[in-house]
Amino acid sequence: MKELAKKVNLSEPIDVSRISIQRDHYFPNAYLIDLPLTSIPDHVWLDIFENEWKSSRHLWDRKLFVMGDKLRLVTTVEDIEEKIKWVKQIVNQTNKGIEEYNQEINARASRIEEEVKKQMLEDESKIEKIREILRTSATF
Repeated sequence: MKELAKKVNLSEPIDVSRISIQRDHYFPNAYLIDLPLTSIPDHVWLDIFENEWKSSRHLWDRKLFVMGDKLRLVTTVEDIEEKIKWVKQIVNQTNKGIEEYNQEINARASRIEEEVKKQMLEDESKIEKIREILRTSATF
């Protein structure tokens, strides 16, 4: 069975004294804010996360990147509370995507397991049929 993907959350409560906040050298008036995650995300979480934040209607005024066990928000100071809510929403949507992915993986594994069992039963039946034919028609 394929390994299930793990959810990742923002580490809360956020200790604001330990968060790195720096001026961004590439975007005027922007800052880099590193928000801690509960763990380093796997590739499935990263793929779903990327799709979630890039499809957001707020894409134009902020950027969001995973940097190890941190989310780096690149944004301006305006409406920072709303932007943090947006980050939490993106993480929650990503984790919902992880749930759906894991359900699909489990369903697929169940289907494969059933197919294997069915094939084994068919093989056993055919082998027994061959044995029976050999018993009745051949003298060894």
